[in-house]
Amino acid sequence: MKFSLIICTYMRAEQLLKLLISVQDQVLYPDEILIVDGSPDDKTKLILEQNSFKKLQYFLVSEKERGLTKQRNYGISKVSPTSDFVCFLDDDIVLESSYFKNLLHTYNLFPEALGTGGYIVNEIEWEKVPENYKAKSDEFYYDGWKRKDASRFVIRKKLNLDTDCAPGYSPYFSHGRSVSFLPPSNKIYPVEMLMGGVSSFRKSVFDNFSFSDYFFGYGLYEDADFTLRVSKAGPLFINTSARLNHFHAPSGRPNQYTYGKMVVRNGWYVWRVKNPKPGLKDRLRWHCITLLLIVIRFSNIFTTSKRREAFTETLGRVVGWVQILV
Repeated sequence: MKFSLIICTYMRAEQLLKLLISVQDQVLYPDEILIVDGSPDDKTKLILEQNSFKKLQYFLVSEKERGLTKQRNYGISKVSPTSDFVCFLDDDIVLESSYFKNLLHTYNLFPEALGTGGYIVNEIEWEKVPENYKAKSDEFYYDGWKRKDASRFVIRKKLNLDTDCAPGYSPYFSHGRSVSFLPPSNKIYPVEMLMGGVSSFRKSVFDNFSFSDYFFGYGLYEDADFTLRVSKAGPLFINTSARLNHFHAPSGRPNQYTYGKMVVRNGWYVWRVKNPKPGLKDRLRWHCITLLLIVIRFSNIFTTSKRREAFTETLGRVVGWVQILV
C-alpha cells in the first residue's frame, strides 16, 4: 500500500510542527507528505526549513487558490501517480503512533471501501456500560457505551425532533449525529459521512470526485458534502482504533458572525446534497431544528461568559436563515 498524506494549513506553523513530529513517530510512514500552505506570511515555510522531515514537499498557494477545499484539490493534483490511497489531516492534530497502520488496515478488511476515517479521542468522555443499559434523558447510548448527550439533542428528544439514524448517517431532514457519537470501542463502523481532517480515500475516488468550491475559506461541512456524494458510489467506514487528538487551534477561524452564517447556509447546502427534493415534513423539521439551534445559541448570551461571541454568532445564524427563506 502506497499512500500520500495531504495537510492543508493556514497560519498554524507551531501546530503543524507538532503534527509532523507525531507523523514522524508513526509505525507506518507516508510515501509522501504534501504541505499545502495558504498562509499570507512565511512562518510555516521558515519552520519547515528549520525542521527536516522525510518525503515532505511544500507548496505555497496563491490567494486565488487559498481556502480549504481549493487547497485540498490542489494537493490532490500533486499526488504521486503511484499512490494507492490519499490521507488528509487537519494541521491542529496529533496522532497516536499506530494511526496510519490501523487506518489503512481497514482497506484490507473491507476491500470494497472507498474511504475510511480516524477517531478523535480527546474531545468526548465515554463510559462502558452493560449492553442492556437504559440511557437517561441527558445521556446517549450506543453499542455498549454511554456519554453525556449534547444539550441540543436533549431538547430535540423532548420535542420529538431527534434523529433515529446511526451516528455518521444523515436523515432526510439532515441535522443528524456526527461520527463523534461513535464510541471508542476499537471497532469499525459503516458511515456515509467522514470528518475531512481525519480521513482517507482510495486515490481512484478523485478520478470522479473533488471538493466543492461552494465552501470558501474555512470550509465548514465541506467534508459532509464530499463524503455524502462519495458514499453513493461505495461504502465508507470509521476505524475507532485509528486514534488521534484534535486541539482546535483558534487561529485561522472565521469570526463568530461569519461562522454563524456558514453554519446555516452550509448546513442547508449539505441537506440538499442528501435530499435534493425534500418533502413538506422534512422541510418543516429542518427549519424547526434550525430555529431551535438559533434559540439555544441566543440563550448562551445569558448563560456563558462569552456573550459577545454568542450574540454575533446568533446574528449570523439569523441572517443566514433569512437569506435561505428569501
